Amino acid sequence: MAEEIKRTRLYDWHVRNKARTAAFGGYDMPLWYTSAKSEHLAVLTHAGLFDTSHMAAVVVAGADARDLMQWCFSNDLERAIGKSKAPLREGRCIYGAFLNPAGEVIDDAIVYQFDAACYMVVVNAAMGGPVADHLREQAGERQVTVTDLTDRLGKLDVQGPAAGRILSRILADPEAAFDGLFYFSFKGGWESDRSVSAPIRLKNGTPVLLSRTGYTGEFGFELFTAADDLVPVWKAIFAAGQDQGLIPCGLAARDSLRAGAVLPLSHQDIGHWPFMNHPWPFALPMDDAGSGFTKDFLGAGALGSIENPQYTYPFAGQDLRKVTLPAIVADEQDNVIGTVLTCATDVAIGRVEGRIFSVASPDKPADFKARGLSCGFVKVSQALPSGTRITLKDQRRSLPVTIVEDIRPHRTARAPIRSMLG
Repeated sequence: MAEEIKRTRLYDWHVRNKARTAAFGGYDMPLWYTSAKSEHLAVLTHAGLFDTSHMAAVVVAGADARDLMQWCFSNDLERAIGKSKAPLREGRCIYGAFLNPAGEVIDDAIVYQFDAACYMVVVNAAMGGPVADHLREQAGERQVTVTDLTDRLGKLDVQGPAAGRILSRILADPEAAFDGLFYFSFKGGWESDRSVSAPIRLKNGTPVLLSRTGYTGEFGFELFTAADDLVPVWKAIFAAGQDQGLIPCGLAARDSLRAGAVLPLSHQDIGHWPFMNHPWPFALPMDDAGSGFTKDFLGAGALGSIENPQYTYPFAGQDLRKVTLPAIVADEQDNVIGTVLTCATDVAIGRVEGRIFSVASPDKPADFKARGLSCGFVKVSQALPSGTRITLKDQRRSLPVTIVEDIRPHRTARAPIRSMLG
């Protein structure tokens, strides 16, 4: 019997605004409204509004909550924050993954610390239950409560250079909300009894959790609300952004934006293989020398004893042409060495004399036109240095691409908030 497809609280709004929808993670979600290209470009030039309430949240609370997270989560909560290697603390969040004993990914996640005894774990669609069950199983005798909040929260993303200006119009006290809101930090809460710093409220009094995170690589915010508040909060943001170029965006633009930003899609770019040899070493507790882990955690032993390693790399093409999955990877001698995990087109970039520029690059040539480049991730059986040429092959075409360290330049996710509010 087919599983029933769910709908978020915003489904009727999406349909009224002519979204093309499709099933994703058990939910009927917008793919695009006008086009994936226009929505992708809007996030780099103005702002995009994403319904992300299909994602799930799990709250881990209790005297032993931090100990459980240290054991189950791949990142090190005691060395989690930036170059300072400061411990995770109230109002900060980190990216990592939950692994099984074989070191394979159950799901990736962002962990938010409310206080030393309370954490919110944001995971992917349909993963709230499996991750909550995994944490309960690993809890053992620890004093901890694990609560799955699937479909009990509203969540949306406002991404792009105008995001802060748009939110400043609907926040009751934007100055206080934005003050000290660094990348991967958050304030407020969707309930008055669970809030970091002073509550963050809209002008109509609605409480929200405001987070400097997102999945596009660009400046922006994620907002969490009570489920019943999601639709009115969405409508308020949408109205406030009309003269700022804000448009609604679907999953197609999310995928192309995150691929260009070298951000993985769980269960596609990371999955049931060892969580090693990939472009996201910051999600692992590597020591300063890069030779070992700073803590023990579930799956660590398996990661340290991989016999036949595989390697995940980002790539960029020469033009906007893509391959269709499934597709293979061949080396310059036409030997098959792996598979393509993702192949998308970042329509905001292009090559000039071999160098990749973005529509947002301050040093782009005066006559630069972004014609788009294919990009994504491959998983191969051998280590490949940056600059290696490989070929992607599907049933229709062979596509030459290059292994790269980065793809879309001059991303703004880490930009100082004050620089984006002018």
